[in-house]
Formats: sequence, structure tokens, C-alpha cells
Amino acid sequence: MSKLNNTDHLYEEALAANLYFDKTFHIEAAKILPGEYYATTRQLLIVTVLGSCVSACIRDTRTGIGGMNHFMLPTSNDGGEPLSASARYGTYAMEILINQLLKLGARRQNLEAKLFGGGNVLSGFTVANVGERNVNFALQYLRNEGIPIVAQDLQDIYPRKVYFWPQDGRVLVKKLKSIHNDTLAQREQEYSKRIRSSTVAGDVELFD
Repeated sequence: MSKLNNTDHLYEEALAANLYFDKTFHIEAAKILPGEYYATTRQLLIVTVLGSCVSACIRDTRTGIGGMNHFMLPTSNDGGEPLSASARYGTYAMEILINQLLKLGARRQNLEAKLFGGGNVLSGFTVANVGERNVNFALQYLRNEGIPIVAQDLQDIYPRKVYFWPQDGRVLVKKLKSIHNDTLAQREQEYSKRIRSSTVAGDVELFD
């Protein structure tokens, strides 16, 4: 959990987010990596870079309370692990974000989502269709939960940098067509290995 001051806990919930001041947009920002999330009530920018992973940007349309996660479904080395066995990781990522939003004061009936990522950008993951599996899971999960998807930019062959302003719901997506993918590939492959060898610490139940 990231370190927050004595009053920040009233306004946000974070898992290992990197806070910085974004000089381009002149606003405090939180950068999240694979396996992380950030939820806030404040005027804040949330940023991530996606390859095969998916991020859900979810907000309360009336209060502006919102957040973003960044997740990948694990797969076995041969790509043979069934979706039902690995989906618990995506379920955990979605439920923990939604629960934190509700904890901060969001109302479930006011939630909307925007989905990004799931690109076929990592050669080692092509056979397993990791990006496509992440996308299909996220779409189905939100449909099952009755949370409307109001915008999406999914799959393709390019990494994406996503900027999300929860207060007004604005999202800026930049396709990284000329990026050197070494760092992104290494980050997502290390994340994939880590979640394959770990277990989710208990189930997360949604509450209203």
C-alpha cells in the first residue's frame, strides 16, 4: 500500500501507486503498474501504460469518485490454462477497485466504465491470446455486474498510454506506435510469471 498522509485516507485508496506532478497537464498524478489500482475522490490524474494488460476506468458519474486498475489474466506456459481457472485474478482486480470506490462514497447505480488495452504486442504471448482473453473477461465481467461500458479502445497491435481524469470522466489514449517495447514486455512478462506462481489472498465480495 502506498504511503499517504493522515488525511489522504479520506480521499483515496491505492495499491503501490507512484504519485508525481504531471508537468504536461499541470496536475497531481498517480502512475499505476501491472497488478495495481488507484481510487480517489480528488481532482487527480491516473496514468498507466498497457500492452497485453487491460485497465478499467470506473467512476461515479454524479460524484466524480473514480479509479483505475491494471490487470492481466495469468496463463500457463503453453497457454492451456482455462479462463475459469485464471479469471479469479481479473475478478479480484475488478472487485477490489469497485469496493474501494464504494468505500469512498460512490454509489453502485451511478457507476460507469471505460476499458482500454489488451493489445497483441508481446510476441511471447501471441499463442496464448492473452490480450484477447483479458478483453473478453473485462467485457463479460462488467456486463454481468450491470456496469455500463461507455467507451473502449481494445486490442490492436500497439501499446497504449492511458490518462484518466475521474472527476469528469475524461480519458486520453495515446497509441505508442514508435515505442521500444523492451521495458513494457519485461514488465508484463515478469507480472505474468508472478501471478502464475502466486495465489489471490481470499475472495473479495462486492458490497453496496
